Amino acid sequence: MTTSNPVAVTARLDETSLDLLFRDARTHNGWLDRPVSDSLLREAVDLAKFGPTSANISPMRLVFVRSADAKEKLKEALAPGNVEKTMSAPVTAIVGYDKDAFEHLPKLFPHADARSWFAGNEAFATDTAYRNGTLQVAYLIFALRSLGLDTGPMTGFDADKVDAAFFPGTKVRSNVLVNIGYGDATKLFPRSPRFAFDDIARFA
Repeated sequence: MTTSNPVAVTARLDETSLDLLFRDARTHNGWLDRPVSDSLLREAVDLAKFGPTSANISPMRLVFVRSADAKEKLKEALAPGNVEKTMSAPVTAIVGYDKDAFEHLPKLFPHADARSWFAGNEAFATDTAYRNGTLQVAYLIFALRSLGLDTGPMTGFDADKVDAAFFPGTKVRSNVLVNIGYGDATKLFPRSPRFAFDDIARFA
C-alpha cells in the first residue's frame, strides 16, 4: 500500500477577479469624496504581508498619510505634477524599506541563521531590502485593489525630504508613494498601450 502527501490545489481566479486586479484596474489621478477606513488599510497590509520575500525578510514599512498636517509635510516633497492628486487623495501610503530588516530574521526565518548572511555587509543588506521592499509595493497595490480600493502609485517625489519628515533617525528609506481611495473615473487618461507577449518574453 502506498501513500502520498496531500497536494494543495490552487484554484484559478475567475474572470471578474482578474479584471479587478489587472485588466480593468487603472492608475487613478482623481478621487471621489469618500473616506477610506483604517480597517480596510489594516486588512490590505495583512494580505500584502503574505507575498514572498527573500528569507521572509519583509522590509516594507508604511506610513498612511491622511491628516492635514501630514499632508502638508508630504506636499513639500512632491513633484509639481503630483501635488493636486496627492492632496485630494483620502490617503497616501508612504511605502518604505528598512535597510536593517535583516535584524528581524531570527524571528521571521528561525530555521536558519539568516541574519549572518547580511550582518557586516551593508551593500547586500540594502540591496536585498530595496528589491524585496519593491516587491511588497506591488503586493500592497494588489491587496488594495482586491478590497475594492483604487490606487495611484508614483515615484515623483524627493525621497530625502520624505525620509527626513516621516522616518527620522531610522534606517527606513522611502521607495514609492501610493495614493489610495475610490477613483474618479472621469479623470482617467486613456489606457496606454502594453507590450505583446512576444515583445518582452521568450521560452528558453
